[in-house]
Amino acid sequence: MKNTILYILLLVASFTYSQNTLSGKIISENKSPLQGVAVHIIENNSFTETDIYGNYSLQNVPKGTITIVIYLYGYEQKTEKINSNQTTIKLDFTLAEKEQHLDEVVVSTSFNKIQSQNVMKVEHQTVKQLQENGASSLINGLSSIPGVNQVSTGASIGKPVIRGLSPNRVLVYAQGVRLENQQFGEEHGLGLSASGIESVEVIKGPASLLYGSDAIGGVLYFNPEKYAQTNSFATNVNQQFYSNTQGTNTSFGFKASPNNWKLLLRANYNSQADYKIPTGDHIINTRSIEKDLKYGIGYANSHFSTDLRYNYNNLNLGLPEEDIENSGFRNPLFPKQDIDNHILSLNNKIFFKNSKIEADFGYIFNNRKELESIDEIALHMKLKTANYNIKYYLPKWKNLETIIGTQGMHQTNANFGEELLIPDATLNDYGAFITTNYEWNKNAIQAGVRFDKRNINTSEHGVIGEEGYFEAIDKQFKSFNFALGYKTNLTEKIISRINLASGFRAPNLAELTSNGVHEGSNRYEIGNQNLKNEQNFQTDINLEYSSEHFEFFINGFYNHINNYIYISPTQAMIDDNDVYEYLQSNASLYGGEAGIHFHPHPLDWLHIRSSFESVTGEQENGAYLPLIPANQFKNNIRTEFSISNWFTKNYFFTQINYTFNQNNVSAFETKSLDYTLVNIGFGGVIKLVKTKFNVYLNANNLLDKSYIAHLSRLKNDGIPNMGRNVILGLNFDF
Repeated sequence: MKNTILYILLLVASFTYSQNTLSGKIISENKSPLQGVAVHIIENNSFTETDIYGNYSLQNVPKGTITIVIYLYGYEQKTEKINSNQTTIKLDFTLAEKEQHLDEVVVSTSFNKIQSQNVMKVEHQTVKQLQENGASSLINGLSSIPGVNQVSTGASIGKPVIRGLSPNRVLVYAQGVRLENQQFGEEHGLGLSASGIESVEVIKGPASLLYGSDAIGGVLYFNPEKYAQTNSFATNVNQQFYSNTQGTNTSFGFKASPNNWKLLLRANYNSQADYKIPTGDHIINTRSIEKDLKYGIGYANSHFSTDLRYNYNNLNLGLPEEDIENSGFRNPLFPKQDIDNHILSLNNKIFFKNSKIEADFGYIFNNRKELESIDEIALHMKLKTANYNIKYYLPKWKNLETIIGTQGMHQTNANFGEELLIPDATLNDYGAFITTNYEWNKNAIQAGVRFDKRNINTSEHGVIGEEGYFEAIDKQFKSFNFALGYKTNLTEKIISRINLASGFRAPNLAELTSNGVHEGSNRYEIGNQNLKNEQNFQTDINLEYSSEHFEFFINGFYNHINNYIYISPTQAMIDDNDVYEYLQSNASLYGGEAGIHFHPHPLDWLHIRSSFESVTGEQENGAYLPLIPANQFKNNIRTEFSISNWFTKNYFFTQINYTFNQNNVSAFETKSLDYTLVNIGFGGVIKLVKTKFNVYLNANNLLDKSYIAHLSRLKNDGIPNMGRNVILGLNFDF
């Protein structure tokens, strides 16, 4: 017995402390060592940088086949796949000077390919890039990506729109888990702060194969901030000032990675006053106060890694309405929302010799209050969601990679306020899928199938025949879906992709059960218990050309949706409110995006970018779908230079964005006029003694243009969007 216990202890010790080490040297073509080269292992997201001698070292390298990405601005990027089952690995690199954009690693499509290898076209932007380009908020920054827009209520509430599909048709992932925060509501925003988010990936098109219901229109996948490099620590302070709202945003972060452990802490405070329109007037009660706190603790060795993260977000924001008596400056007035959002996530990876298991577990608690006065809580909903996502990466066979996975979700909604938008309910999801990726020469094909089942049970509430009555329901929705994609390098510089995929969305509680006045839209909404799954089929074609000094892309899509759910006026009225009901009809959306990036030689400091995006949405009877963004033509001219030794990596840009008329409107929308916005920005890195920090100064809507975006919910009240807004940002790394 003693020998058995001793054997187990020795086995555990070897499992815990045995480490694979990767090290080497990186030099230029003229044999000079390169400092600051990033060395990134995709499988466990560990990274380091070379020292002044070009040397690097990484411990806790995962077992099995790993992908190493090497990159330094101004040099070619290299990607290497190696087998790391040996204890010590030596790997040197020689990099050639080359004007090349980073070929990002895509996390949201499971196989973790770099963009040029990926079968699906995925947009990738870092939060730093979005902020330097003038983003005043996270969702505002996303709307600069071709094909992505937002439905906004003032400056604080924004809901993502991907190629004309929004609310529950776009799935949001944060910290590796599905985000659930009553997103069906028109006045319910993302509930995420840009602080502590590293980057965002956007899948444009049905992603039900990987994510299940509600990914019928696409996915926003937010990657959290990375931990510090191994055996190091870092402190960061970020400060922003906004002229239009007299707002401030302060973020403080600390992270450390001693040996196998990783720690992270970030706190953020954001305060915005009412926004100002070009006439000089302020839109009363568009103010907000946001507090955000993020923790992270991780552990990794060569056999496994674990990452536990927690995010608390409190958002206190005003809801603009008529006849609000102005008082104070920043504190939101009534009516207002007070929202607590908790996200707890646990990511685990277990590495075997030639395979691995990845398991994500999440718990989200959304505590949402809508207050009419200090004594009246009109709405109070508590949404609790537990979910899991488990994937097994089978051993690679020749060039064939396969993943099998299962996902599930248990969710409860409980009401405590005077009014009910949706009844108390319980929702259970289950899904299982298999997907395969096969590569040969310069080609890749990816395919997969999936089955999902969703059960929805609600409680009866109220008096039959009266407003606010909810009949108890017990519904089950099922769906099979598939995806098939092919990528090929037509030439060394041209990549072509074609993807065929189906997706589905089960009707949400509001669509099934509504029976009352929705204060956010001032209409009496009636649900429909007979609604079926939305089921879609999309064809997506992508063509890209990339050379050292010129790039272009063109994306085209056609998306057919059976049983598209929409809300329609009935011509009836209840208590002076127009009555709307939820109906279904087949629909189609089609359009695409195209763009260029030109940085001519020898003027490598000059970058010219232009893009055009268009989407049209129609029902089978020819009527237009609601909330379809207007066509847009975006242009950006950017110069890069260094002013002096103490002020380097400077840039200056001018954006001229033209939004076309939107005349293709639904039965309860009005047409929108065209407008042109001009934005400028300037920034760089300042070095003072031993202190180094980034600074940027942006002016959005420089000409103080008065306009109303088609997707603004304040449009019906004739309220323009924000006027000129100057943003000053400072970012200190210690």
